[in-house]
Amino acid sequence: MAKKALIAIVDDDQSIRRSTATLMMAFGFAARSFASAEEFLQSPELGETSCVISDVQMPGIGGLELQSRLASTHRETPVIFITAFPDPRIQERALAGGAICFLTKPFDGEILLQCVDRALNRSNS
Repeated sequence: MAKKALIAIVDDDQSIRRSTATLMMAFGFAARSFASAEEFLQSPELGETSCVISDVQMPGIGGLELQSRLASTHRETPVIFITAFPDPRIQERALAGGAICFLTKPFDGEILLQCVDRALNRSNS
């Protein structure tokens, strides 16, 4: 049996973490939630993660810095950003840094699933 892709949800909002993890599991993915980028970066799941769904603005390390840290360690982990505060300049930076998608909260679950599928297909090619 093939191992399920692990999706890491990094967001300081517990309700977003819970609902996003539930959605991912409903579609057959393994999901693990983290309340901060620091928690994720220190977790044993870091090396097993197939895709990261991250908030942009969080206390401590924000989403863009998380993306940068993952890239600096040569991890090819695709990142999908979600935010309650869309800013075209931040979106541009995220996408220029290789983000798969940049979604505004509340986001459509189907759109998020399309982004995850795109991220996993990119990392498998």
